[in-house]
Amino acid sequence: MKKITFLALACAMFMGSTAVAQEVTYVEDPGGRRDHHRFNKFSDNWFIQAEGGAGILISAGDGWKDDTSRDYTDFGFKDALGWKADLAVGKWFSPIIGMRIGAEWAQHRGITTPYQGYGIHVGMRLDEPVGKAGRNDYWFKQNFNNVGAFADVMINLTNWWCGYRPGRVYNAVLYLGGSYNWTFYRGLKNERTLEYGKYTYAGGDENSESAGKTRIPAFRFGLLNKLALSSKVDFLIDLRLDAMFKYVDGYGKRSDIYSPSLLLGFGYNFGKSTWSAPIVPVCPTWKYTDAEGDALVARLAAADAKIASLEKQLYDCLHREIPKPGPQPVVTADAPLATIYYPIGKSTITPAQKKVVEAVANVINNNDKNYVLTGWADNYTGTDKINAKLRKDRVNGVKSALTKLGVAEGRLDAQINDGNLTNFGAKSAALDRAVTVNEAK
Repeated sequence: MKKITFLALACAMFMGSTAVAQEVTYVEDPGGRRDHHRFNKFSDNWFIQAEGGAGILISAGDGWKDDTSRDYTDFGFKDALGWKADLAVGKWFSPIIGMRIGAEWAQHRGITTPYQGYGIHVGMRLDEPVGKAGRNDYWFKQNFNNVGAFADVMINLTNWWCGYRPGRVYNAVLYLGGSYNWTFYRGLKNERTLEYGKYTYAGGDENSESAGKTRIPAFRFGLLNKLALSSKVDFLIDLRLDAMFKYVDGYGKRSDIYSPSLLLGFGYNFGKSTWSAPIVPVCPTWKYTDAEGDALVARLAAADAKIASLEKQLYDCLHREIPKPGPQPVVTADAPLATIYYPIGKSTITPAQKKVVEAVANVINNNDKNYVLTGWADNYTGTDKINAKLRKDRVNGVKSALTKLGVAEGRLDAQINDGNLTNFGAKSAALDRAVTVNEAK
């Protein structure tokens, strides 16, 4: 056996004897890391949310804030509350990042003074005065509405800090965004007689341009608390702060408005709302004792040494010096120069066997040796008389063909043999129907 074959067999036997028949399994691993997830298809993780609640108006012109220097009597905290509502549709792009867009409506209520000399730059409904703001000025209740569109970027703080976990009941979502609002109001007449006296306003009459509606950009951020009622439905508690910038208060000067609010609502999740975790391999546990482990280590060391020895033997074998070949002795065998075969019961040379006869003639004509031609027939078929005639006719036919191809008749000795050429049995009788050509001794 070649050494390379032995080396291959040795390696296969070693690997087969030391392999542990345990499979590695693959499972989804949500993990605890905030990035341990895969992104879903774009059609997944969509939602719609509807909210409603109340907010408080806070601006420079408000008079309900705790200020003892202001003289008003008929205005309290409840008078500063205004209703709010919004409807949004959005999508989560990952367990952490999402976005929503929608429409909102907000009612703002407060107390203000027109401030003589400035007038009402953006109108609102002013009710009867509730107190005196100065010698020639009064506090009025104000009430105006905003309608607009908004967009928020949403960050799931729970999944970010604690890792994504399917089936979590509570999620804290921080959002930041902006909105564009239309403020609806009505102007005031130039003069109005009040209970506290006659006062002239510079806000323009009710048919003037100031009686239209004002477009107001706003910034908003908040904390959306999501409580999962099911895999599809969430209960929402929204704590929000809106900041609007422009003349939206009745206060005569520019007045930025801040409106903290609390809204409650519901959210509905479309399609797939969970996230697929990465597929990770779970390796089988080690099931051996320390003694068994030491034995395996020893066997591995012995196998390494054996492999190293076989590798050295293979290297020496491949790099050994091979002597150059010298003159080789001529080996002669007591075998016929050629054998001409015949079909059963035939003595005529077939076309295929004529090629053999021509080759024999070429060999004989190129040397000075004599040759013996022997005729054969099988003893398994036919009678002795028929077989004797076949042997004679076959050998004479080959001799005649060789002489026609230039071989001297005196160099050919035609004989017959009554035995079998091969003695392989009746199933091999076709090999006994022949004429052999042998070099004469």
